[in-house]
Amino acid sequence: MNAVLKNNNAEQEFLSSQQLPPDKRGISFEALFFRQLQHVTTRIHATENVDEIMLEASQDICKLLNADRLTLYAVNDDHTAIVSKIKTGLNASRDLKLPISPQSVAGYVALTKQMVNIADVYDDEALKRIHPSLSFLKEVDKRSGYRTKQMLVVPILDGDTLHGVLQVINNKSDAPFGDLEVEGATQLCNTLATAIRQRMQRAADSARRKSTKYDGLIADGVLTHEELQNAVQKAREESEPVEKVLMADYSIRPAQIGPSLSKFFGFPYEPFNASRIRSEMLQGALKREFVTEQGWVPLEETPEGLVLMCLDPEAVRSSRIVPQVFPRANKLAWRVTTQAEFEETVAQLWGGPDMGESVEDLLADLNAPIGGDDDDDSALESAAADNELVKFVNKIIIDAYNQRASDIHIEPLPGKQKTGIRLRIDGTLMPYVEVPAHFRQALVTRLKIMCDLDISERRRPQDGKIKFKKYGPLDIELRVATIPSAGGVEDIVMRILAAGEPIPLEKLGLTTHNKERLEQTVSKPYGLFYVCGPTGSGKTTTLHSILKFLNTPETKIWTAEDPVEITQKGLRQVQVNKKAGIDFALVMRAFLRADPDIIMVGESRDKETVSMGVEASLTGHLVFSTLHTNSAPESITRLLDMGMDPFNFADALLGILAQRLAKRLCECKESYTPSQEELRSFIKEYAQDLQHTGPWTVDFGGESQKLYETWVENYGQDGNLKFYRAVGCEKCNKTGYKGRVGLHELLVADDDVKKLIQERARVADLFQQSVASGMRTLKMDGMEKIMMGLTDLKQVRSVCIK
Repeated sequence: MNAVLKNNNAEQEFLSSQQLPPDKRGISFEALFFRQLQHVTTRIHATENVDEIMLEASQDICKLLNADRLTLYAVNDDHTAIVSKIKTGLNASRDLKLPISPQSVAGYVALTKQMVNIADVYDDEALKRIHPSLSFLKEVDKRSGYRTKQMLVVPILDGDTLHGVLQVINNKSDAPFGDLEVEGATQLCNTLATAIRQRMQRAADSARRKSTKYDGLIADGVLTHEELQNAVQKAREESEPVEKVLMADYSIRPAQIGPSLSKFFGFPYEPFNASRIRSEMLQGALKREFVTEQGWVPLEETPEGLVLMCLDPEAVRSSRIVPQVFPRANKLAWRVTTQAEFEETVAQLWGGPDMGESVEDLLADLNAPIGGDDDDDSALESAAADNELVKFVNKIIIDAYNQRASDIHIEPLPGKQKTGIRLRIDGTLMPYVEVPAHFRQALVTRLKIMCDLDISERRRPQDGKIKFKKYGPLDIELRVATIPSAGGVEDIVMRILAAGEPIPLEKLGLTTHNKERLEQTVSKPYGLFYVCGPTGSGKTTTLHSILKFLNTPETKIWTAEDPVEITQKGLRQVQVNKKAGIDFALVMRAFLRADPDIIMVGESRDKETVSMGVEASLTGHLVFSTLHTNSAPESITRLLDMGMDPFNFADALLGILAQRLAKRLCECKESYTPSQEELRSFIKEYAQDLQHTGPWTVDFGGESQKLYETWVENYGQDGNLKFYRAVGCEKCNKTGYKGRVGLHELLVADDDVKKLIQERARVADLFQQSVASGMRTLKMDGMEKIMMGLTDLKQVRSVCIK
């Protein structure tokens, strides 16, 4: 303690003596000066690199030389200029680059390697005596309001090698820098030269010894050593990440950088996954700013542990912050990723720049009751326009879209009970958030305003549509239905209509058997083809895939839809508008006068529409439509019950495709080999509808064996069938299922089926004949997709009635 006080007193004595004229300082001042010089020298040697010398030692040097300001320049790599770090605040700095030439005082000293000591840099004659071209840029002082006067500039030399320049500005005594300051500055420059040489040597040795995280690009032949060095140098000069330079200048993709990072850090590479869904359990507890600052984000829980995507796994692991945030995580699975993919993942999970807040944060911001159910319409309209409520409603819609929801259900309860919001994802309703009762009516009013409905009408159902592009960053439409429910409240259900491109027929999920038969059927020049199934089973998607298959420049295709969800070039699409009196039957009549080759009618709801479809198909047009029926054979009976002539209908019909959507197994699924008992039960269930057809009625066992051998050939692995079971991970919210897969039942109207239609045969007879003709029932198709690893028996049974 005494030693510290003694040093502090000595420093104060030195600083006081500095203010005296040189002739009155005395011998004790010189001793203090060189003691302080020794202190600064020690400080310089303690710094880690050249930048640190420039930034950290400048204050000590200024104190030593009684200077007001200091600039320390270092020579750049190509020895054409000197570059400084100028203190502009407590911790901030900016680069200043000067050419090595007489255009500036520091540049002249770097060029001649000779010291200059100028009493006043505004004295042009004194500058000209040093060099004819030498001048001082007074504009810099004018901009800053600072008056530069005295200047002591010393080269930092190691032998004949120039490492930089030390520029000392304005003596606080307002006198030219004296001999003692000149000697001190000279000794400091010798120390700096030695320190810089040592740091540069150490850095060069370290660079030779230590690999970089981008060396894998060289090993993989993506980049040469010289190109990488140039990229690193450019990144350093422009203060940009090396990764950004590599992507911009060398067109290197994150997918190429990732494996290099994996080799360097010794952890698996985690790329950006566009289908990743936000988990409130994991990401909900973290703020976006925290994640961005820390450089890691939790992704999912797996058998391997909590998966963490990191920019620098070693640094994150050593910081020991993750166990504090997730104390219950027994195991941690570290992953490394690129800066670009990390930022993309953060934006995906926390939303874009304007959507960084979680839905809970936005809900918390609604901190005052907006209004009750009995408020007048003007008060409710004002409450619905509240900025925080607008952001909250937009957030609900954006989250639903990002989580691949098909519907948003807003379900208010009467009294003071909360309003529940649920999302239908992959066919299942999932809780999203609950809203306090006093926001109930304002929330409903806001949605009514968005789809231009009557906000005063609360007793009758209303239908509307939201074009969300007017309110948020997504180009989607929502079909809105308001329904008054018990307790004087209104439910709202919104169907997300994400306009997009049609799915190619080969990616529709059809088995090879069904795909070949479907393409052959719809390639006929005229006829009637139906796609049937319940609401939300993907009928329109399938029809557009078929139309994409048939869409050629030689073909005129008209479609009537409600609403137009999928658009494709080459189709002329008409939106049905019941309010304007434009229904399917009216549009169908108009199509027949518009020289069509193919007509697609969104739905055959009545006898008139179906009759015109049959008539159009018999007059040389290919007609497609949808029906709300359970199976392909039942559709025939339903159409005949509408009053269709069985002979005309039989002649017109090409085929009927029944469709369901079953939940698809997530990637976390596990395979297993079924037991003999399970296989026998599986074959028996599959062949339930085959047992009354052809050879099955005579030789069940032999046909079963043939069926099993066909399965092993088509779907087997190493001579055995594999089944799959759901596991559950963060990607699928522990359900084991993510996305959906189509199950198809294709009835092709061959001569035998047409004969039964003309005879008005029973559904059972039509069903039996269709199976005998090669139709795979919905359940049979689903069971084949079980062997393909797409779904499991539980999901197939849940969507197949029979």
